[in-house]
Amino acid sequence: MEKTMKAKENGPTEQNTSRVIDGPTNPMVTPLLTDLYQFTMAYAYWKAGKHQERAVFDLYFRKNPFGGEFTVFAGLEECIKFIANFKFTEEEIKFIQQTLPPSCEDGFFDYLRGIDCSDVEVYAIPEGTVVFPKVPLLRIEGPVALVQLLETPFVNLVNYASLVTTNAARHRFVAGKSKLLLEFGLRRAQGPDGAIGASKYCYIGGFDATSNVAAGRLFGIPLRGTHSHAFVSSYMSLDEIIDKSLRKRDGSSTCEDFVSLVQSWLSKIQWSNSLRGIFGETNQSELAAFTSYALAFPDSFLALVDTYDVMRSGVPNFCAVALALEDLGYKANGIRLDSGDLAYLSCEARKFFCSIEKEFKVPGFGKMSITASNDLNEETIDALNKQGHELDAYGIGTYLVTCYAQAALGVVFKLVEINNQPRIKLSEDVSKVSIPCKKRCYRLYGKEGYSLVDIMTGENEPPPKVGERILCRHPFQESKRAYVVPQRVEELLRCYWRGSSDKEREPLPALKDIRERCIKQLEQMRPDHMRRLNPTPYKVSVSAKLYDFIHFLWLNEAPVGELQ
Repeated sequence: MEKTMKAKENGPTEQNTSRVIDGPTNPMVTPLLTDLYQFTMAYAYWKAGKHQERAVFDLYFRKNPFGGEFTVFAGLEECIKFIANFKFTEEEIKFIQQTLPPSCEDGFFDYLRGIDCSDVEVYAIPEGTVVFPKVPLLRIEGPVALVQLLETPFVNLVNYASLVTTNAARHRFVAGKSKLLLEFGLRRAQGPDGAIGASKYCYIGGFDATSNVAAGRLFGIPLRGTHSHAFVSSYMSLDEIIDKSLRKRDGSSTCEDFVSLVQSWLSKIQWSNSLRGIFGETNQSELAAFTSYALAFPDSFLALVDTYDVMRSGVPNFCAVALALEDLGYKANGIRLDSGDLAYLSCEARKFFCSIEKEFKVPGFGKMSITASNDLNEETIDALNKQGHELDAYGIGTYLVTCYAQAALGVVFKLVEINNQPRIKLSEDVSKVSIPCKKRCYRLYGKEGYSLVDIMTGENEPPPKVGERILCRHPFQESKRAYVVPQRVEELLRCYWRGSSDKEREPLPALKDIRERCIKQLEQMRPDHMRRLNPTPYKVSVSAKLYDFIHFLWLNEAPVGELQ
């Protein structure tokens, strides 16, 4: 509701087009979500009469995160939603007027009242694409003062989104395709927006579901969750269960005393030939909690089994309830382990389930799902894989959504052209030198179907062609170069916003389509680029013509020293 009201307050969501784009997910994403220096620069541009000069900026990053050699681009949709609804309210204009020095002329604030993004163009790599340093994720063209006002929100919207999506993709890679990945980070995320964003972008990065109900509503992400230790310890005995009846799943009859049915199954398990001596008296308050939860959710019973003792109490109690449900036509989902030696306990629990299946002739019981949680991260999942385990799913929270291994991606926003004149930013640190001019970007694929190299060219250069050899050069290191004969050529930058027209513009894809693109992209990467230890760096290059121009401009702009 608040988001809808904000869009109405800001006026039309898209000028001169038939397609309406909703406002940003977070209503705090407004034209004021920027740094003060963007407004001081905008005023200085306006004062000098430069504010309408046509400028081109590149948004990119300089280094892959988490010690890896790939990144997944995310956040584009929110950027487009932001500019589609970019308009200052009178309250915002008044605040800016109070913030800037009194010497600022009133005409500047009239200028702010009149601007929107109808004269802006945004070219971007599709969201969910695997991307690499130096290659522009977005190219933004428009009046220089206006585009400067877009810089900070764009960087903010892309930085965390790409970082957490990449983190999720790395967790998916180490867990493997067959495991269920659940995002459980809401309570540990950096505030509500961090939590909502994490749920969305972890889903893009390959997670299957979230515990975050708000994110489930906003984005349609599948929701998963069971009970906590508090629910288990809140019960004292089976006597607390008042309504003991449970109707059979097919509706044919009702079991009037489900509690007694559970108790009889627990007795059978205790005295069975294959399980005798494994456990003694289980915790009866835990049994009461499991029974009560099963009565509430007979179709989706999943129990947290480590409140007291996993193998002496939790697993036997779960099995008694699960077998009672089986008698009535229901199938329990499985168990969750939240502490202890997860590899060992999962193996022991699996043995227990298999013994139940064999002893009591219950088909499929041995394949009961086992979920692990407890501060998992990429390293612990890798360690579990090496130890050997029987886990089917992982619930991951803190280390995933906070991106504990790296604080930020380091996205930058650099001017590369103004009034058709290429510009370059120099630095004593070569990695911070920008690549000038408006560019086109291509991904070249080899014979095995893997991408070999990304290449940037000048806007007016002919594109690489399939089967034709092209020289790919490192932007700054003269000796690093290679010929490539591409078997497939993919142009990376596509137009996602042309404010004055909706012609020839890419539509914003659905979340599930972005997720599918991410998964497919990761499958197309060479394994040596993806591995956790010592991954091979992916090659990012420029054309020979652009290489020569970079160095010409570099020498032309760099001051010449004088020795005395």
